[in-house]
Amino acid sequence: MIRSPVEKWIRLMEFGRRMGCHQMPERSFFFKGYQFPVCARCTGVIIGQAVALIVAVCGVVPGWGIDLAMLVPMGLDWGLQFLGILSSGNIRRVVTGVLGGAGLCYLYIHVFRWLFAFVANVFC
Repeated sequence: MIRSPVEKWIRLMEFGRRMGCHQMPERSFFFKGYQFPVCARCTGVIIGQAVALIVAVCGVVPGWGIDLAMLVPMGLDWGLQFLGILSSGNIRRVVTGVLGGAGLCYLYIHVFRWLFAFVANVFC
């Protein structure tokens, strides 16, 4: 049984690490002295995917082109930062993460729709 906020935070940090986030403190948000279990970009991706899923359940799914275009800002921000060309702050990371997460979620939806249609055509 988890008893203290510190124990809860440690478990969340372990979960974030297992999800593949680097968890660098300088690239993460903090709340009441506790570091988020994932970095700013991963936080944005999670938010973007959640929002996109809710929007998709309401019947709105943009086309493939828009989905791919939503991934571009995150890819550019990451790439320019990785190459040392441009430094990125947490606000930019979370905004591009939201766009990228939503775009990725919508792409998953298109792929699943295509797979279900393919399977339906083959077996029905």
